Amino acid sequence: MKTKKPMKESRSVKSIQIFPEDTNHHNTMFGGKLMAEIDEIAAIAAMRHSGNSVVTASTDSVDFLQPIGTGEVISLVSFVTYAGKSSMEICVKVISEDNINQKKHLAAYSFLTFVALDKEGNKAEVPAIYPETDDEKWFYESAQDRVKLRQERRKESKKTLEVMSTKLYI
Repeated sequence: MKTKKPMKESRSVKSIQIFPEDTNHHNTMFGGKLMAEIDEIAAIAAMRHSGNSVVTASTDSVDFLQPIGTGEVISLVSFVTYAGKSSMEICVKVISEDNINQKKHLAAYSFLTFVALDKEGNKAEVPAIYPETDDEKWFYESAQDRVKLRQERRKESKKTLEVMSTKLYI
């Protein structure tokens, strides 16, 4: 029988302050820098859940909701919302804090898929997951719809790959 773990056991949090070198000419955080932070905290949640090393399989999207300014502190919160055989869906939310004015807002969120790997680099089975709170139940129940969308997108990507691999567009 496959082991089961509660969602909360995968929860991972990381806070960082945004410095001038993290920002663009608008004094807001580089999107690519935020995406790297999202990928890192999502990997930690996936490793925490699976007990294995992991690789990023896909990022559904990163929805940038509010700009993050120089001097703000962001907290990235990640947790596993769905577990398949070897893959896991991770949700990451980014909360930005203006500590001077005592204001917080949801700055971004993202869903990513990770695959667990064994010591030889082969796919490894991951524990099932179960929700406990109402919010966790929403993420868990809505995950099937996101999984179906990913499967459809993967089919479309294969078609695109066929075209791109036959003609190199530069």
